[in-house]
Amino acid sequence: MRVHGRTRRAVALTGAALLTAGALAGCSSEPEPTGAEPAAGRSAAPRTPTATASPADDPKSPVLPASLTSQRPDWKRCKAPAGGTAPGSGWRCATVDVPLDYAKPSGETIGIALIRKQARDKSGRLGSMLFNFGGPGGSGVGILPRAAGSYGNLNSRYDLVSFDPRGVAASAGVNCRTDEEQEQSYRSIDMTPDTAAEEQAFVKDGADFGAGCERRSGEVLPHVGTTNAARDLDLIRQVLGDRKLTYFGMSYGTELGGTYAHLFPKNVGRTVLDAVVDPTADGVGHARNQATGFQRALENYLKDRDQDPKAGTQRIARLLERIDKNPLPTSTGRKLSESLAITGIVTPLYSRSSWPTLTEALDEAENSGTGNGLLQLADSYNGRDENGHYDTQNHSQRAISCADSKARPTADEARALLPEFRQLSPVFGPFLAWDTAGWCAQWPVAGEHDTPEASAPGAGPVLVIGTTGDPATPYEGARKMADELGKGVGIMVTNKGEGHGAYGESGCVTSIVDDYFLDGKVPADGKTCS
Repeated sequence: MRVHGRTRRAVALTGAALLTAGALAGCSSEPEPTGAEPAAGRSAAPRTPTATASPADDPKSPVLPASLTSQRPDWKRCKAPAGGTAPGSGWRCATVDVPLDYAKPSGETIGIALIRKQARDKSGRLGSMLFNFGGPGGSGVGILPRAAGSYGNLNSRYDLVSFDPRGVAASAGVNCRTDEEQEQSYRSIDMTPDTAAEEQAFVKDGADFGAGCERRSGEVLPHVGTTNAARDLDLIRQVLGDRKLTYFGMSYGTELGGTYAHLFPKNVGRTVLDAVVDPTADGVGHARNQATGFQRALENYLKDRDQDPKAGTQRIARLLERIDKNPLPTSTGRKLSESLAITGIVTPLYSRSSWPTLTEALDEAENSGTGNGLLQLADSYNGRDENGHYDTQNHSQRAISCADSKARPTADEARALLPEFRQLSPVFGPFLAWDTAGWCAQWPVAGEHDTPEASAPGAGPVLVIGTTGDPATPYEGARKMADELGKGVGIMVTNKGEGHGAYGESGCVTSIVDDYFLDGKVPADGKTCS
């Protein structure tokens, strides 16, 4: 379980393509009407680059050299990732160079991996639409081809583009542990320690993880935060030839989108934030929000199964207590620990369509005394494949979160949260309380801020979509994001439903978003879909 919530694997599995450089992105040279702003995302006419680029709206952003701003991606057919297959027809990959350290814009660079599928209607093309699917740490290069079927309408007039943010997968990805080290941690560390020895092991594991990150990826660790990722977004926008950024962010991608809007309000084009991270919450606040959100989703699941929510919650809490004392056997020979069981319960709560899977897994654990179903769900969430290989989203996620947040909660501070968090959720509360200290307590790099800035005076309208039953990014955070963006900028859309994200799940929300991106139709603030 993570502070922001892992990318929905039901939508698309994380996986990085190996990228090569490749051809100039198509740019629209259609002239704009005199005195009119271009359509959101519409590419500007090709221009001769000047010696330097404007720092846009962010006074802290340095002037970038023309060697970066005049890049044009060399799009080539994507190579297959290790152990996988290349995306299907129409997908092309490239890299864009960005400063490793924006304080040294002419210094060392890293490559940001991109993937693109061009708009079908070339004459009606509106520009590029960039996606971030969340995490933090999700590979957009791996996810977009698998999720693209949901965005067919948008692909009619937009190039669909996604990327691996800095510190992720093919973009100087952070790597902290071997598969064996990761498996040993999951097998031996109790994420809700009950004894002094378990607590000591928990704290040491967090320190060891950070040390591994510093040893293997120390050069990039200070530079993987969300502010730098937002600056990368603006450089990508320029490189793609778009006057304004057209952006679709989900989960953590909403935090990235809010940060971009704050830094570059005049460059904000049509933007949608779905499954919204609360920008006013610090690390403990996010954990508190998630304890509330996952408990709410669990109770909605139990009601849907005609079970009393309070009694059902207590039954599952007792099951976890038994597993804590006696981990369940599985057909793989691995044991299902309490920590893995909690993760397995969390995973299907992300989508209502996965609730039957949760029922089967809980029934097996309670009545058969085996943990195959919950372990399989936990492995999916943790990025473990059938060969025992773990992806590195967990590594990137912690690195990005700790680069962002100044907070460094101690074990004593986490322990003090337990009574409140148990009250919020007997099932998830203790795990999330301890998780606050498992993240950044002994991280080797200082964090940037207490909470991110999202105010964006002067930006165009940003659609902010909150789902009432969202477990990972509870609904209340969407309202706070809309308020933070500012009056006339944050346009609130409420989806009365379940699951993490509304687009593609709610026909009403999907129509609103498509109308906005394709026709510029802005819904009334406070629009509700039920």
